[in-house]
Amino acid sequence: MLPENLYKRRRGHDNTPPQLLLIVTNCVVLAVLISLFLTCDKINNFFWAAIALLALYNAYNIRRNRDVYNRLNTIVYIISIIGMVLVFYYIHKQPHNC
Repeated sequence: MLPENLYKRRRGHDNTPPQLLLIVTNCVVLAVLISLFLTCDKINNFFWAAIALLALYNAYNIRRNRDVYNRLNTIVYIISIIGMVLVFYYIHKQPHNC
């Protein structure tokens, strides 16, 4: 019928590149932070603290996986950060129902 190891996954998600995991983590954390801490009149201070922690996590992750980040992966990472900044400013400038 089905092979024995069909549903067994590799330990530690070895088949997913670490730079893709970092980009997805950044996008998910930013989306959650924007939805929770971006109010109508001002940005909550906890938002900036969480962004600082996310930056520290990014620095740690990039330093740990230095061999994976070649020129192309670094360009993709920088473009994703710029895209997230643009999304933040776009959402922040939209009119809110308060």
